[in-house]
Amino acid sequence: MSQSAFYDLAVIDNVPFGLTGSQGRFFALRLERPDWKSWAPGQFVMLRPQGWALDMPWARPFSICRVSTNELVIFFQVAGRGTEKMAKLRRGDKVHLWGPLGNRFAVEGGTPTLLLAGGIGIAPFVGYAERHPTPGVLSMVFGHRLPEDCYPVESLGERIDVESFHENTSEDLEWFLNHVRSRIEAYAERNGLVLACGPAPFLKAVQGFALAAKARCQLSLESRMACGVGACLGCVTKTTEKWPVEEKAGTPVQTCTHGPVFWADQITLEA
Repeated sequence: MSQSAFYDLAVIDNVPFGLTGSQGRFFALRLERPDWKSWAPGQFVMLRPQGWALDMPWARPFSICRVSTNELVIFFQVAGRGTEKMAKLRRGDKVHLWGPLGNRFAVEGGTPTLLLAGGIGIAPFVGYAERHPTPGVLSMVFGHRLPEDCYPVESLGERIDVESFHENTSEDLEWFLNHVRSRIEAYAERNGLVLACGPAPFLKAVQGFALAAKARCQLSLESRMACGVGACLGCVTKTTEKWPVEEKAGTPVQTCTHGPVFWADQITLEA
């Protein structure tokens, strides 16, 4: 696992995506690259702008979207007070950041791998596709409620096959989930790998489909976190009897230190 550390980083740019109205606001926050020796897709960072007042003491967790030689990119949606303030970050502003944190998605070079993303859950798959040794084995199914241009679909589509589904009605959602189930079943028959990230109801559905099909599947949880290092016990997930450490089987574990990526058969998700 990568060695995490604390950094003060400058903002390079804060690029808006798609809608700018009240329905949804999305940004690619470009930061100076930390001097990480290594990082892995699926890991996350804790981020707090220096300008936040004392009434907002806690940092926010974000998936690592991508890392280049010069920059770290965090893709986020405005969803509360913290991200509303983050949307106002400008070039030269400073942020406190610690990471990389957590574990990683599995990477199997010659294995057919299905990426399942719901909404903002597309973020970690940008870096995953960029760093994968054989991106030709990757395929994505992406479901979203807001227009496609709110998300980094175009950059992903340059590297891998992406099926994009815009949900407008409950019938759209039902069709989308049925399609996800059929794709998971097909990959299970090929002993492929399934990776999923998105909101809890989406991951719960994916988990059910994967377990029924006996598919090898990992889930990246979008959990609320306060510390990111396992100290506050604010992001626990309950394990199953399949958990590899016997004494921890059936007990809660910290999502930030044992995850955020889990094998689907090793955790229990609330309905």
